[in-house]
Amino acid sequence: MKVKSFVDILGADFYTGVPDSQLKALCNYLMAEYGIDSAHHVIAANEGNCTALAAGYHLATGKVPVVYMQNSGEGNIINPVASLLNDKVYAIPVIFVVGWRGEPGIHDEPQHIYQGEVTVKLLEDMDIKSFIVGKETTEEELSSAMEDFRSVLAAGKSVAFVIRKGALSDAPSVDYSNDNKMVREEIIRHIVSASGSDPIVSTTGKASRELFEIREANGQGHQYDFLTVGSMGHSSSIALGIAFNKPDTRIWCVDGDGAALMHMGSMAVIGANKPSNLIHVVINNSAHETVGGMPTVAGQIDIVGVAKACGYPYAVSVDSFDSLDAELESAKTRGCLSLIEVKCSIGARDDLGRPTTTALENKQNFMNYLSSL
Repeated sequence: MKVKSFVDILGADFYTGVPDSQLKALCNYLMAEYGIDSAHHVIAANEGNCTALAAGYHLATGKVPVVYMQNSGEGNIINPVASLLNDKVYAIPVIFVVGWRGEPGIHDEPQHIYQGEVTVKLLEDMDIKSFIVGKETTEEELSSAMEDFRSVLAAGKSVAFVIRKGALSDAPSVDYSNDNKMVREEIIRHIVSASGSDPIVSTTGKASRELFEIREANGQGHQYDFLTVGSMGHSSSIALGIAFNKPDTRIWCVDGDGAALMHMGSMAVIGANKPSNLIHVVINNSAHETVGGMPTVAGQIDIVGVAKACGYPYAVSVDSFDSLDAELESAKTRGCLSLIEVKCSIGARDDLGRPTTTALENKQNFMNYLSSL
């Protein structure tokens, strides 16, 4: 189905969400049509934020908003759906558009398998009536489903369209770029060189894929790294838990701007505890690049200032490899919690692979290495 037809049938004029590769056609359409526009389209930090923002839109206008997300975001919406939107509370209607990663029978990455199995059930458990949209879905079928949903929405309940892989087509081409010169894979290569045999916790997406391939290219084992292939926004908290329990070992967290924004409260907890053995590197390309390149707000905020306000004793931003190398070496001997923001370009190799070890193998190898330290 053409994405414009999908949008026309929904008939909403306000969208908010977190980008997803399964919804790239929709995301590109919204960026081409509206860009980032408070009246029509806002990319929020996480799916719970989107749901609350949509609720505010409804309260102010009386109209029904759309929240789009990958199905991994269902966990982030459970609280506001149950305690804010639900018709036993405020009866605020929202149309959810959910990218179905890990659909049963469709090959996908390990972090999506279980989420894919429970996607529709979670919606049912939240009392959200759903309709599945696939390549074969016609405009007439979608229009009929939307007509059925109107009475549900009018009763103050929410509905969802679950989008199968390739269901939406004819996306406009949108160029996502910035003026930064440093390439993320090379940034990670410098971190690997500086960290030596220290443990690294890396965030979800291309950063972990690049870290894995760098180890392969170096002829190194993968026991040093915990690849957080899912759980976006939580790698820094995982690193904190390790740092607490391995106080004599330097722990590195390779984070991304979208992930850091998604659960920024973790920075407050890290800063309040000030683990002296944790080095937090935030690679900032101001984009959700792994799922298509749509923008984050990280280009408009002061990440170093946020870190310092949260209690990080040291925080700095770099935009060259010379300054990156100097800061990485200084962080190793500084003896206090440090954050290094690295300004990064958008883009990755077309032939970037994926880890060839399983998630369970990664966990066990990493745990065995930690136990030896």
